[in-house]
This record gives sequence, C-alpha cells and structure tokens, in this order.
Amino acid sequence: MNVEQLEEELNLKFNNHNLIKQAFTHSSYVNEHRNVVFSDNERLEFLGDAVLELGVSQYLYRKNNDMPEGEMTKLRAAIVCEPSLVNFALELNFGKYLLLGKGEEQTGGRNRPAILADVFEAFLGSLYLDQGFDEALDFLEVHVFPKIKKGAFSHAMDYKSQLQELVQQNKNQTIEYKIVDEKGPSHNKEFVAQVVIKGKNAGEGIGRTKKEAEQRAAKYALDSFIPH
Repeated sequence: MNVEQLEEELNLKFNNHNLIKQAFTHSSYVNEHRNVVFSDNERLEFLGDAVLELGVSQYLYRKNNDMPEGEMTKLRAAIVCEPSLVNFALELNFGKYLLLGKGEEQTGGRNRPAILADVFEAFLGSLYLDQGFDEALDFLEVHVFPKIKKGAFSHAMDYKSQLQELVQQNKNQTIEYKIVDEKGPSHNKEFVAQVVIKGKNAGEGIGRTKKEAEQRAAKYALDSFIPH
C-alpha cells in the first residue's frame, strides 16, 4: 500500500509505518503472505473500537449538557454502528488501501461492509498507538464529530417516529401529543408534553421546546408501551 499517499490525504505523519500497514491488512492477506513482518488488523480493530467509543462518549458528554444517559447511549450506538463506520471508511477512501488475499479481492472484499468497518476501527487503533489519544481525537474532530453536529444521526433520536411505527402495528390505536403545561419565565421556559395513545396518557416529557418535550414524552412511552 502507498502509505505516503494515505498520509498526505489524511494530513497525518505516522512514526511507525508498520502500524498503519497493519491497520489495513486483512487476515486473508496474511494467510497468503507468510513473510510479512506485521499481523492482520484484528487486534488493532479491538483497540480502535474502544478509542472510538471513548472519543464519541466524551464528545456527547461535553456537547450535550442536558442529554440524559439513556439518550447519549442511543445516539452513541448510532454513531459507532457498522453502517456508520462503513460510511466513514468510504468517505476516506480506505477501501483502495486495503491489503487483501486474492480470493477476498476477487469476491469484492474491498467494498465489503464488515471489512470497511473493521479497517476504520483498526486505523483509529493504529493512530492511538502511534500518536496517542489526543491525535485520535483530532482525527475524529475532523471526520466524525462534524456529522454529529449536522444531525446525521438524528434518526436515532426520533422517538416520535419510532412510537408512530409501533402504534401503527395496531390499526385501532391513535396517537396525539398535547402541551399540558408551561413552566418558568419566557426567556427560560420549559414545556410539558403528554402523549396520548388510544385516549390514554402513555407518557409525559419536559423540554425547552415543544418538540423536545414531545420527543421526551414519546421516549417515555416507548420505554413502557406494550402494544395490545
């Protein structure tokens, strides 16, 4: 692989080129090249997974002061899930740098989602080992965190849509939202929303906007709602 080209594309400079090569080395390549001085990327993937989880957790904790633990957990899961990692790897063009065995190459391994997700995590692991957590965070600041700011994972937090899908499984059930209370001064108001399913109160939520309150109410209902 062309390490220098990848470094130029990422605006990074590795101290240990074997580390970055290992990050892009699939087990099928090692099986066919017994003379390589580095192993496949599976151990680096394990490490990178932890680096990613910690980095994303720290970002969500610091940037969302009012977000409850359960919501942060759900959002983090959407960010670090395989489809998201595949998208990150595709945007960075990681597929073209993969070292694959002939069989894996011929069967489309360069575009296989599981392999792309793994190489993204392995790369993070190699960056962490080579330059430390702060550099890994800087990388995430450029390539991952801006997508969180832009709401690329907001679908994971759309509890109203999730509740709607659940309720629609039973055609006899209806759903509506009501703002039942407003608290505080106009410049710092809180709204209390109630979600009503089939005429019964299914949950309440408090938020600084009506939409946020409705989302919180929907989440409460989702956590406890069992369709009949």
